[in-house]
Amino acid sequence: MKSDVEELMPRLLPVEFGAAAEDLDPNGPPRNPREYLRQVQLEASLCPEVVVAQIDPKKLKKKQTINASVAGCHAAPEGFSPSLSWQQRQVGNFSDVRQSITKNRNHWSSHTLDDNVLMPTLTDEEGWKRFCLGETVYLGSSSSNTDEEAEPALDYTKVGFPPFLTIVSRLNQGRWLYALLACLEKPLLPEAHSSIRQLARRCAQLRSTLESNRDEKLPALNLLICLVARYFEQNDLVDQPE
Repeated sequence: MKSDVEELMPRLLPVEFGAAAEDLDPNGPPRNPREYLRQVQLEASLCPEVVVAQIDPKKLKKKQTINASVAGCHAAPEGFSPSLSWQQRQVGNFSDVRQSITKNRNHWSSHTLDDNVLMPTLTDEEGWKRFCLGETVYLGSSSSNTDEEAEPALDYTKVGFPPFLTIVSRLNQGRWLYALLACLEKPLLPEAHSSIRQLARRCAQLRSTLESNRDEKLPALNLLICLVARYFEQNDLVDQPE
């Protein structure tokens, strides 16, 4: 006669032991597969069918602290949020840029860099700040030329290197904001996923401090939030159109 457990959960691997089961040592190591399966069955038969957890109700009456992290962006002030059509248009343009970069990545990455382009290592944070922003901004030096003679050529070490495709195509995941979001490969690595979310939240925070919706920084902030939220599908960060 089958037990209640066997009625509900029939054996998927039935094993007949016969008289050999009498020689089984339940405390010793199994000598063959049959003995192993028999030990498993014996251990299962010793387990109670119903287990009741012992809970101290006094502990449940105490106030419990719950730490919640709000991962979304600052809501856009009234009149600062872009329209849905604008967001969709930016995502479409961005998608076209990404397709073009993907198509031409190998071509540009094979080009030789100019002698003045000395790329920092990926872990050199200070070097990248100087490389992207230029010494004029990063070091806080004056951008005006004190000499009467004009500089013979543009010095990128002073004003910062633009995100040329010959540069960004050499980077696995990129550095500059729009240009390097365009080079960011899907599916996102965990650290890249975290970084772009931080970028969108930071942009939203800066946007909330703007005094006017005519501020020249607003379109760029809206654009970066839009791309992170809509193109990279971080839906909880999406700007809701007014």
